[in-house]
Amino acid sequence: MPPVTTDFTPLAALAGGALIGLSSVLLMLFLGRIAGIIGVVARAISAVSVPSADRNWRFAFIAGLLAASPAMWLATGEAVAQTVSDDLPLMAVAGLLVGFGSALGSGCTSGHGVCGLARLSPRSLVSVLTFMAAAIATVFLVRHVVG
Repeated sequence: MPPVTTDFTPLAALAGGALIGLSSVLLMLFLGRIAGIIGVVARAISAVSVPSADRNWRFAFIAGLLAASPAMWLATGEAVAQTVSDDLPLMAVAGLLVGFGSALGSGCTSGHGVCGLARLSPRSLVSVLTFMAAAIATVFLVRHVVG
């Protein structure tokens, strides 16, 4: 497998990070909610049959996530580049591991990494350190041991 290369795009990364931070702050300010994707999606799915304002903002949030790539394409004329494996069993296992880790850690990278750290949550700090260590180890293994 050839090594994956990425472009260095600090301005795009800065703009994206600022938008993620702004949306997290606005969600907390106006609705008092944490912008953790796993929690938003899980509670939206569990509340499908119950009409409520709580469910509605969750579906709007998810729609915004799904609309981001097409909006970027419309704004720039270029499709968002994605590097995803075509190995379906590998992707299934990876998805299950991410779901298990999110359940075990009571949240995901957005909830702990963006919102939890901003609130100085010790639990979020431990979670972020844990998933970053796992990510670093995974990249090392894939690039230097397995690949």
